Amino acid sequence: MRRLKEGLFSWASMALLAALCCILAVLQYRWLGEISRAERDRLSAGLQADLNRMSQEFDSGLAAECRALIPGPGQLDTLGQVAAYEQRYARWKQTTSHQPLFRRVGLAVPDNRQIVLYEMDPSTGRFAVANWPAGWTVLRDRLKHRVAGDGPPPRFSGDALIEFPRMRRPGPGNNPSEPMELEWLIVEFDLAYIGREMIPRLVQSHASAVGGAYQAEVFSRTDPSNVIARSGLEANQRIGDTADGAIGLFDPERLRRLPRGRMGSPPRDMGKGPVGPPDMRSGPGRFQWTMLVRHTAGSLDALVDRVRYRNMAISAAVLLLIMATMAVVIRASRQARQLAELQMNFVAGVSHELRTPLTVIRTGAYNLKKRSGDPALVERYADLIQDESTKLTALVEQILRFAGAAAGRVIREREPVAVENVIEDGLRSSRLAASASYQIEKRIDSGLPLVLADEISLRHAVQNLLENAAKYGTEGSNWIGISACRSADGAAVEIRVADRGPGIPADEQRRIFDPFFRGRRALSDQIHGTGLGLNLVKKIAEAHGGAVEVKSEPMKGTEFTIRIPAAPPEMQDEFAHSIS
Repeated sequence: MRRLKEGLFSWASMALLAALCCILAVLQYRWLGEISRAERDRLSAGLQADLNRMSQEFDSGLAAECRALIPGPGQLDTLGQVAAYEQRYARWKQTTSHQPLFRRVGLAVPDNRQIVLYEMDPSTGRFAVANWPAGWTVLRDRLKHRVAGDGPPPRFSGDALIEFPRMRRPGPGNNPSEPMELEWLIVEFDLAYIGREMIPRLVQSHASAVGGAYQAEVFSRTDPSNVIARSGLEANQRIGDTADGAIGLFDPERLRRLPRGRMGSPPRDMGKGPVGPPDMRSGPGRFQWTMLVRHTAGSLDALVDRVRYRNMAISAAVLLLIMATMAVVIRASRQARQLAELQMNFVAGVSHELRTPLTVIRTGAYNLKKRSGDPALVERYADLIQDESTKLTALVEQILRFAGAAAGRVIREREPVAVENVIEDGLRSSRLAASASYQIEKRIDSGLPLVLADEISLRHAVQNLLENAAKYGTEGSNWIGISACRSADGAAVEIRVADRGPGIPADEQRRIFDPFFRGRRALSDQIHGTGLGLNLVKKIAEAHGGAVEVKSEPMKGTEFTIRIPAAPPEMQDEFAHSIS
């Protein structure tokens, strides 16, 4: 009843723990979902804010390089219109590291409602009158309208072209009918350089700060098939609808308003107030390019899901570890209780085993003292005292051997030993030799190799198996068989001890080599024993590098087999003559 209650309590504890772990797993699943959504929103907001700063920094850098080409009023008054621009270009070329930034540089000057174009020769740094390039004609018409004042100018949406006007300084002598724009510095950017150098550098320095590496593409808003730049993408790969964020680049109106600075430097007003998403509509004063970015994991959702699944896996592993730990603790506690019971049974059994021979010895000694004149009685009691002393010695020796085995001293020095001598000594040392009630059948193959063993320990193991067979295997038959033969692979010698008794139940066979274990039949029949014999046999066999196994069937007997490795061939030749 006590064991039943303990078992029910253990199973109830496991069931309660499993239920609590399931509840915790459901709560963790929900919490991780909420954390993932919050993390997705945080990453998305951080990415968009970083893209906004990237757009401002990009336009600020372009404006800084362009305004470095515009001379001041003093230079214009001193050098003249064209020469002042040439000097500014020469100074810019000496100080900048972005020389490939401009594909063309021109100076548009109004002349009688016409616009004269001076184009810069990059090799000489000089302006010369030139025809308007095909891609600049729309800009030319727009400038004409602005000079003539003939209504709104035509819409201009060049992908890489921008003009910077120099305005007339206000004063009392100015004619109000004359245009306020004196000339225009026209810049056409080199898109190949921007796509190869500037865009990847911006993406690496900004977008990587919000959760890892990003892919990016920049294309024209008027012609989305015109891809200006790619970063982290293959040649024909597009981001499209899978983008995690979008931003506009190259706003001509904003470039004209930004202050003078240097390439790569953020505008001076950056960080003052919130950064909102830009207006990405096309047209004058709007962004001409669109940038799309996507995380290299596929998307921010994929990145967050990956982290979420990893956290779920870790949480599940922790819960499983808790359950496994609880199961191990319960199992260990049950085994500890079982071991404690076995140890208590062992103490009780040893006490009984010690008490019985000591009582017999004391009784025999008392009778010898009282009846010392009768020689027959003296001999009878002397034999009784001798037998019980032998049992007592064997019991003490077995306990000492078990203690030595627990301390790692199972066997002593090993030497080549003949198995037949070990069997003969084991038979003589056991109680079977002094009893005629057992039928001993011995069969030893000829030519067996020597084994490398501790002869005393190996003899003790054989003696234990013989006495075990006599104690438990002679019910209904007094036959005991002992044999020795070479193993199938020839590398060991096998010693077999068999009986024809009732056998060992199948559920007990895996436990019979455990210390202190005694079967149900031994306990019910009150057969004396300590439960140490077979455990010592196993330890002795394993200490020799061998093994012991049992084969048993109900009512068909039991057979134990000790397998001991043979000695090396050089020892066989050296010791064979002396042993024989």
